[in-house]
Amino acid sequence: MSADVVSLQSRRHKPSLAPMLALTAAGMNSVNAVILDRMQSEIPLIPALAGHLISGGGKRMRPMLTVAAAELCGYQGNRHHKLAAAVEFIHTATLLHDDVVDGSDMRRGKAAANIVFGNPATVLVGDFLFTRAFELMVEDGSLKVLKILSKASSIIAEGEVDQLTAQRRIETSEEHYLQIIGSKTAALFAAATRISAVVAEKSEAEEQALDAFGRNLGIAFQLVDDAIDYDSESSESGKDKGDDFREGKMTLPVILAYARGDAVERKFWEEAIAGFRTEDEDLAHAVELINRHGCVEATRERARHYAQRAIDAIAGFPAAEARAAMAEAVEFAVARRY
Repeated sequence: MSADVVSLQSRRHKPSLAPMLALTAAGMNSVNAVILDRMQSEIPLIPALAGHLISGGGKRMRPMLTVAAAELCGYQGNRHHKLAAAVEFIHTATLLHDDVVDGSDMRRGKAAANIVFGNPATVLVGDFLFTRAFELMVEDGSLKVLKILSKASSIIAEGEVDQLTAQRRIETSEEHYLQIIGSKTAALFAAATRISAVVAEKSEAEEQALDAFGRNLGIAFQLVDDAIDYDSESSESGKDKGDDFREGKMTLPVILAYARGDAVERKFWEEAIAGFRTEDEDLAHAVELINRHGCVEATRERARHYAQRAIDAIAGFPAAEARAAMAEAVEFAVARRY
Protein backbone atom coordinates (compact mmCIF):
# COMPACT_ATOMS: atom_id res chain seq x y z
CA MET A 1 0.00 0.00 0.00
CA SER A 2 1.25 3.49 -0.89
CA ALA A 3 1.09 6.49 1.42
CA ASP A 4 -0.65 9.36 -0.34
CA VAL A 5 -1.76 11.45 2.64
CA VAL A 6 -4.57 13.97 2.17
CA SER A 7 -4.53 17.02 4.47
CA LEU A 8 -7.55 18.45 6.23
CA GLN A 9 -6.38 21.90 5.17
CA SER A 10 -6.09 21.13 1.44
CA ARG A 11 -9.81 21.43 0.58
CA ARG A 12 -10.90 24.73 -0.94
CA HIS A 13 -14.65 24.36 -0.47
CA LYS A 14 -16.78 23.72 2.58
CA PRO A 15 -16.79 19.96 3.23
CA SER A 16 -20.01 18.19 2.32
CA LEU A 17 -21.57 14.79 2.83
CA ALA A 18 -22.89 14.91 -0.76
CA PRO A 19 -20.04 12.86 -2.33
CA MET A 20 -20.54 10.13 0.28
CA LEU A 21 -24.31 10.14 -0.26
CA ALA A 22 -23.81 9.86 -4.03
CA LEU A 23 -21.22 7.09 -3.66
CA THR A 24 -23.44 4.99 -1.41
CA ALA A 25 -26.92 5.81 -2.78
CA ALA A 26 -27.54 2.51 -4.58
CA GLY A 27 -26.05 0.42 -1.78
CA MET A 28 -27.98 2.28 0.90
CA ASN A 29 -31.24 1.67 -0.95
CA SER A 30 -30.55 -2.05 -0.54
CA VAL A 31 -29.52 -1.58 3.09
CA ASN A 32 -32.67 0.38 3.84
CA ALA A 33 -34.78 -2.37 2.28
CA VAL A 34 -33.15 -4.90 4.63
CA ILE A 35 -33.71 -2.61 7.61
CA LEU A 36 -37.37 -2.13 6.75
CA ASP A 37 -37.90 -5.86 6.25
CA ARG A 38 -36.09 -7.01 9.38
CA MET A 39 -37.66 -4.50 11.77
CA GLN A 40 -41.07 -6.06 11.09
CA SER A 41 -42.80 -8.30 13.62
CA GLU A 42 -46.20 -9.80 14.28
CA ILE A 43 -46.17 -7.74 17.47
CA PRO A 44 -47.30 -4.29 16.20
CA LEU A 45 -45.53 -2.34 18.94
CA ILE A 46 -42.11 -3.53 17.72
CA PRO A 47 -42.11 -1.99 14.22
CA ALA A 48 -43.97 1.06 15.55
CA LEU A 49 -41.35 1.80 18.20
CA ALA A 50 -38.36 0.81 16.06
CA GLY A 51 -39.68 2.90 13.19
CA HIS A 52 -40.09 5.90 15.47
CA LEU A 53 -36.30 6.11 15.77
CA ILE A 54 -35.11 4.45 12.57
CA SER A 55 -37.22 6.77 10.41
CA GLY A 56 -36.38 9.76 12.57
CA GLY A 57 -33.99 11.50 10.20
CA GLY A 58 -30.57 10.16 11.18
CA LYS A 59 -27.88 10.15 8.50
CA ARG A 60 -27.14 6.44 9.04
CA MET A 61 -23.45 7.25 9.02
CA ARG A 62 -22.33 3.85 10.31
CA PRO A 63 -24.01 1.64 7.66
CA MET A 64 -23.06 4.23 5.07
CA LEU A 65 -19.43 3.72 6.06
CA THR A 66 -19.83 -0.03 5.55
CA VAL A 67 -21.12 0.59 2.03
CA ALA A 68 -18.42 3.19 1.28
CA ALA A 69 -15.65 0.93 2.58
CA ALA A 70 -16.91 -1.85 0.30
CA GLU A 71 -16.64 0.57 -2.63
CA LEU A 72 -13.14 1.50 -1.49
CA CYS A 73 -12.19 -2.18 -1.51
CA GLY A 74 -13.68 -2.73 -4.96
CA TYR A 75 -16.15 -5.29 -3.61
CA GLN A 76 -18.69 -6.41 -6.24
CA GLY A 77 -21.01 -8.57 -4.12
CA ASN A 78 -23.90 -7.72 -1.82
CA ARG A 79 -23.05 -9.39 1.49
CA HIS A 80 -22.26 -6.02 3.01
CA HIS A 81 -25.88 -4.85 2.64
CA LYS A 82 -27.16 -7.17 5.37
CA LEU A 83 -24.11 -6.45 7.49
CA ALA A 84 -24.64 -2.71 7.16
CA ALA A 85 -28.22 -3.26 8.32
CA ALA A 86 -26.86 -5.21 11.29
CA VAL A 87 -24.60 -2.28 12.13
CA GLU A 88 -27.57 0.10 12.06
CA PHE A 89 -29.62 -2.22 14.28
CA ILE A 90 -26.79 -2.38 16.82
CA HIS A 91 -26.54 1.40 16.79
CA THR A 92 -30.31 1.90 17.09
CA ALA A 93 -30.54 -0.59 19.95
CA THR A 94 -27.87 1.30 21.88
CA LEU A 95 -29.67 4.61 21.29
CA LEU A 96 -32.92 3.17 22.63
CA HIS A 97 -31.20 1.85 25.72
CA ASP A 98 -29.25 5.11 26.18
CA ASP A 99 -32.41 7.20 26.15
CA VAL A 100 -33.88 5.07 28.92
CA VAL A 101 -30.69 5.23 31.00
CA ASP A 102 -30.33 8.99 30.48
CA GLY A 103 -34.04 9.78 30.81
CA SER A 104 -33.83 11.69 27.53
CA ASP A 105 -36.80 13.70 26.29
CA MET A 106 -35.63 14.23 22.71
CA ARG A 107 -33.82 12.27 20.02
CA ARG A 108 -33.21 13.52 16.47
CA GLY A 109 -35.42 16.54 17.00
CA LYS A 110 -38.53 14.76 18.28
CA ALA A 111 -39.77 13.03 21.41
CA ALA A 112 -37.55 10.11 22.40
CA ALA A 113 -39.07 6.63 22.10
CA ASN A 114 -39.09 6.15 25.85
CA ILE A 115 -41.26 9.25 26.25
CA VAL A 116 -43.74 8.06 23.62
CA PHE A 117 -43.81 4.33 24.36
CA GLY A 118 -42.44 4.04 27.91
CA ASN A 119 -39.19 2.66 29.29
CA PRO A 120 -40.06 -1.08 29.39
CA ALA A 121 -41.14 -1.22 25.73
CA THR A 122 -38.13 0.84 24.63
CA VAL A 123 -35.66 -1.49 26.36
CA LEU A 124 -37.33 -4.61 25.00
CA VAL A 125 -37.47 -3.34 21.42
CA GLY A 126 -33.80 -2.42 21.74
CA ASP A 127 -33.20 -6.04 22.70
CA PHE A 128 -35.23 -7.16 19.68
CA LEU A 129 -33.05 -5.07 17.35
CA PHE A 130 -29.90 -6.59 18.87
CA THR A 131 -31.26 -10.06 18.10
CA ARG A 132 -32.08 -9.01 14.54
CA ALA A 133 -28.50 -7.78 14.14
CA PHE A 134 -27.10 -11.12 15.25
CA GLU A 135 -29.47 -13.01 12.96
CA LEU A 136 -28.09 -11.01 10.03
CA MET A 137 -24.51 -11.72 11.11
CA VAL A 138 -25.18 -15.46 11.34
CA GLU A 139 -26.85 -15.46 7.93
CA ASP A 140 -23.70 -13.96 6.44
CA GLY A 141 -21.82 -17.08 7.56
CA SER A 142 -18.44 -15.50 8.28
CA LEU A 143 -17.08 -16.30 11.73
CA LYS A 144 -14.61 -13.43 11.36
CA VAL A 145 -17.38 -10.91 10.67
CA LEU A 146 -19.38 -12.35 13.58
CA LYS A 147 -16.35 -12.01 15.85
CA ILE A 148 -15.73 -8.39 14.81
CA LEU A 149 -19.32 -7.21 15.27
CA SER A 150 -20.02 -9.22 18.41
CA LYS A 151 -16.80 -7.93 19.98
CA ALA A 152 -17.78 -4.37 19.06
CA SER A 153 -21.19 -4.90 20.69
CA SER A 154 -19.50 -6.09 23.87
CA ILE A 155 -17.11 -3.14 23.89
CA ILE A 156 -19.98 -0.68 23.37
CA ALA A 157 -21.80 -2.11 26.39
CA GLU A 158 -18.63 -1.84 28.48
CA GLY A 159 -18.18 1.74 27.36
CA GLU A 160 -21.72 2.65 28.34
CA VAL A 161 -21.24 1.13 31.80
CA ASP A 162 -17.89 2.91 32.11
CA GLN A 163 -19.56 6.21 31.24
CA LEU A 164 -22.29 5.53 33.79
CA THR A 165 -19.75 4.92 36.56
CA ALA A 166 -17.85 8.09 35.57
CA GLN A 167 -21.02 10.19 35.70
CA ARG A 168 -20.90 12.95 38.33
CA ARG A 169 -17.23 12.20 39.04
CA ILE A 170 -15.38 15.50 38.62
CA GLU A 171 -12.01 13.73 38.84
CA THR A 172 -12.55 11.96 35.49
CA SER A 173 -9.44 12.52 33.37
CA GLU A 174 -9.13 13.26 29.67
CA GLU A 175 -7.52 9.85 29.22
CA HIS A 176 -10.45 8.11 30.88
CA TYR A 177 -12.90 10.14 28.77
CA LEU A 178 -11.11 9.11 25.56
CA GLN A 179 -11.24 5.50 26.72
CA ILE A 180 -15.01 5.80 27.23
CA ILE A 181 -15.75 7.30 23.81
CA GLY A 182 -13.32 4.89 22.17
CA SER A 183 -15.57 2.12 23.45
CA LYS A 184 -19.09 3.52 23.32
CA THR A 185 -18.77 5.28 19.95
CA ALA A 186 -15.59 4.47 18.05
CA ALA A 187 -15.79 0.68 18.36
CA LEU A 188 -18.83 0.45 16.09
CA PHE A 189 -17.37 2.89 13.54
CA ALA A 190 -14.25 0.70 13.42
CA ALA A 191 -16.22 -2.53 13.03
CA ALA A 192 -18.53 -1.00 10.41
CA THR A 193 -15.63 -0.18 8.11
CA ARG A 194 -13.45 -3.21 8.82
CA ILE A 195 -16.10 -5.80 7.94
CA SER A 196 -16.16 -4.55 4.35
CA ALA A 197 -12.50 -5.45 3.98
CA VAL A 198 -13.31 -8.91 5.33
CA VAL A 199 -16.12 -9.59 2.84
CA ALA A 200 -13.92 -8.19 0.05
CA GLU A 201 -11.17 -10.64 1.13
CA LYS A 202 -8.59 -7.91 1.50
CA SER A 203 -5.31 -8.23 3.38
CA GLU A 204 -4.93 -7.92 7.13
CA ALA A 205 -3.13 -4.61 6.57
CA GLU A 206 -6.12 -3.24 4.65
CA GLU A 207 -8.49 -4.51 7.35
CA GLN A 208 -6.48 -2.71 10.00
CA ALA A 209 -6.34 0.45 7.89
CA LEU A 210 -10.13 0.54 7.68
CA ASP A 211 -10.39 -0.28 11.38
CA ALA A 212 -8.12 2.70 12.13
CA PHE A 213 -10.15 4.91 9.79
CA GLY A 214 -13.41 4.08 11.55
CA ARG A 215 -11.96 4.23 15.05
CA ASN A 216 -10.40 7.66 14.59
CA LEU A 217 -13.48 8.99 12.84
CA GLY A 218 -15.64 7.70 15.69
CA ILE A 219 -13.54 9.49 18.29
CA ALA A 220 -13.61 12.70 16.25
CA PHE A 221 -17.36 12.38 15.75
CA GLN A 222 -18.04 12.02 19.49
CA LEU A 223 -15.69 14.88 20.37
CA VAL A 224 -17.67 17.16 18.07
CA ASP A 225 -20.97 15.94 19.54
CA ASP A 226 -19.70 16.78 23.01
CA ALA A 227 -18.47 20.20 21.89
CA ILE A 228 -21.85 21.02 20.33
CA ASP A 229 -23.63 20.51 23.66
CA TYR A 230 -21.77 23.56 25.01
CA ASP A 231 -21.32 25.56 21.81
CA SER A 232 -23.46 28.69 22.07
CA GLU A 233 -23.02 29.25 18.32
CA SER A 234 -24.23 25.81 17.29
CA SER A 235 -27.66 25.08 15.89
CA GLU A 236 -30.00 22.77 17.73
CA SER A 237 -28.59 19.27 17.69
CA GLY A 238 -31.86 17.38 17.90
CA LYS A 239 -31.54 16.76 21.62
CA ASP A 240 -32.20 18.93 24.62
CA LYS A 241 -29.49 21.57 24.90
CA GLY A 242 -27.45 20.97 28.02
CA ASP A 243 -28.40 17.32 28.46
CA ASP A 244 -24.79 16.37 29.21
CA PHE A 245 -24.50 19.17 31.78
CA ARG A 246 -27.67 18.25 33.67
CA GLU A 247 -26.78 14.55 33.64
CA GLY A 248 -23.37 15.28 35.13
CA LYS A 249 -21.45 13.77 32.22
CA MET A 250 -17.73 14.48 32.24
CA THR A 251 -17.18 15.30 28.59
CA LEU A 252 -14.02 16.97 27.31
CA PRO A 253 -15.27 20.60 27.38
CA VAL A 254 -16.04 20.20 31.09
CA ILE A 255 -12.81 18.35 31.84
CA LEU A 256 -10.82 21.15 30.21
CA ALA A 257 -12.83 23.95 31.84
CA TYR A 258 -12.33 22.37 35.26
CA ALA A 259 -8.61 21.95 34.67
CA ARG A 260 -8.18 25.53 33.40
CA GLY A 261 -10.44 27.23 35.94
CA ASP A 262 -9.58 29.03 39.17
CA ALA A 263 -10.73 27.93 42.63
CA VAL A 264 -14.13 29.65 42.34
CA GLU A 265 -14.79 28.13 38.93
CA ARG A 266 -13.75 24.70 40.12
CA LYS A 267 -16.16 24.97 43.03
CA PHE A 268 -18.95 25.71 40.56
CA TRP A 269 -18.06 22.67 38.45
CA GLU A 270 -17.88 20.42 41.50
CA GLU A 271 -21.38 21.49 42.53
CA ALA A 272 -22.77 21.33 38.99
CA ILE A 273 -21.41 17.87 38.16
CA ALA A 274 -22.62 16.63 41.57
CA GLY A 275 -26.14 17.71 40.52
CA PHE A 276 -26.58 20.78 42.73
CA ARG A 277 -26.36 23.42 39.97
CA THR A 278 -28.62 22.34 37.09
CA GLU A 279 -30.89 25.32 36.41
CA ASP A 280 -30.90 27.25 33.14
CA GLU A 281 -28.78 30.01 34.65
CA ASP A 282 -26.26 27.39 35.79
CA LEU A 283 -26.07 26.01 32.25
CA ALA A 284 -25.56 29.54 30.92
CA HIS A 285 -22.73 30.06 33.42
CA ALA A 286 -21.18 26.72 32.42
CA VAL A 287 -21.23 27.74 28.76
CA GLU A 288 -19.68 31.10 29.67
CA LEU A 289 -16.84 29.40 31.58
CA ILE A 290 -16.25 26.93 28.76
CA ASN A 291 -16.10 29.78 26.25
CA ARG A 292 -13.84 31.83 28.53
CA HIS A 293 -11.23 29.10 28.49
CA GLY A 294 -11.62 28.15 24.82
CA CYS A 295 -12.75 24.63 25.68
CA VAL A 296 -15.13 24.14 22.73
CA GLU A 297 -12.44 25.09 20.25
CA ALA A 298 -9.89 22.95 22.10
CA THR A 299 -12.28 20.00 21.86
CA ARG A 300 -12.80 20.65 18.16
CA GLU A 301 -9.03 20.89 17.68
CA ARG A 302 -8.61 17.44 19.18
CA ALA A 303 -11.40 16.21 16.90
CA ARG A 304 -9.49 17.56 13.89
CA HIS A 305 -6.42 15.63 15.06
CA TYR A 306 -8.32 12.34 15.07
CA ALA A 307 -9.98 13.26 11.78
CA GLN A 308 -6.58 13.67 10.18
CA ARG A 309 -5.53 10.29 11.54
CA ALA A 310 -8.65 8.76 9.97
CA ILE A 311 -7.87 10.28 6.57
CA ASP A 312 -4.23 9.22 6.78
CA ALA A 313 -5.28 5.65 7.61
CA ILE A 314 -6.80 5.12 4.14
CA ALA A 315 -4.01 6.86 2.25
CA GLY A 316 -2.78 3.49 0.96
CA PHE A 317 -5.96 2.80 -0.99
CA PRO A 318 -6.30 3.96 -4.61
CA ALA A 319 -6.92 7.71 -5.02
CA ALA A 320 -10.39 7.21 -6.47
CA GLU A 321 -13.94 8.46 -5.85
CA ALA A 322 -14.49 6.29 -2.78
CA ARG A 323 -11.41 7.48 -0.94
CA ALA A 324 -12.13 11.12 -1.72
CA ALA A 325 -15.74 10.79 -0.57
CA MET A 326 -14.72 9.11 2.67
CA ALA A 327 -12.08 11.76 3.37
CA GLU A 328 -14.57 14.56 2.77
CA ALA A 329 -17.13 12.82 5.00
CA VAL A 330 -14.55 12.93 7.80
CA GLU A 331 -14.05 16.65 7.24
CA PHE A 332 -17.80 17.18 7.20
CA ALA A 333 -18.16 15.31 10.49
CA VAL A 334 -15.72 17.57 12.32
CA ALA A 335 -16.91 20.82 10.72
CA ARG A 336 -20.60 20.35 11.59
CA ARG A 337 -22.36 22.64 14.04
CA TYR A 338 -25.31 20.36 14.83
